[in-house]
Amino acid sequence: MKKGIITAGILAIIACAVTAYCWAAGHENISKETTVTETASKQQIESVANAGNRKSLVVYFSVPETDGVDASSGASRVLFGGKVMGSTQYVATIISEATGGDLFEIKTVHAYPGSHKALIDTAKVEIDNNARPRLATHIENLKDYDMVFVGFPNWWYDMPMPLYTFFDEYDFSGKIIVPFCTHGGSRFSDAIKTIRELEKGATVFDGYAIARDRVADSKAGVLKWLEKIGMK
Repeated sequence: MKKGIITAGILAIIACAVTAYCWAAGHENISKETTVTETASKQQIESVANAGNRKSLVVYFSVPETDGVDASSGASRVLFGGKVMGSTQYVATIISEATGGDLFEIKTVHAYPGSHKALIDTAKVEIDNNARPRLATHIENLKDYDMVFVGFPNWWYDMPMPLYTFFDEYDFSGKIIVPFCTHGGSRFSDAIKTIRELEKGATVFDGYAIARDRVADSKAGVLKWLEKIGMK
């Protein structure tokens, strides 16, 4: 009887140890997931290297929140050079300065709310309705660019719906699309797959994802990534 009790106790201790290990490992992976960046494949890097000096465009959609919060508290804005920027806008600026690419902001006809809750509620309604918000800005000379960086925040595990309007409007056949996103832990979700389905004639890179609470300190990582894909 005592032997059975001792054996059961040992098994319980082992089970607890295994559970604790799995819990810790799981949380470590979650922590890493918020900071891990997508890297380019060897084939993608070679496609840039073989293309020579490509002219690039850096497209971004960004909505900085205005209700008294900043990037350090997990919001979607960064104070840079005395200017308040959306998190994705800030990353786009880094890419543009490092690559010499032209900047282009995707703007919609209607304004999005600045308050965090109102913004995420609006985004949810648009996703549920499969909306295609009208764009107020348009690329007039897309043919001049061989490589297009496309940046956006991850809203509800998806691209914001204005990005769907954007990809509906243009044909990127023969071009390289390099996605980048800011997120709260979900990285791209299925956005890369979606972009590839929408732009079948384009080469779509794996992209680069940055946790929104790390955007303010992301410059070194962005530059390292650009170097890795042959754009710096």
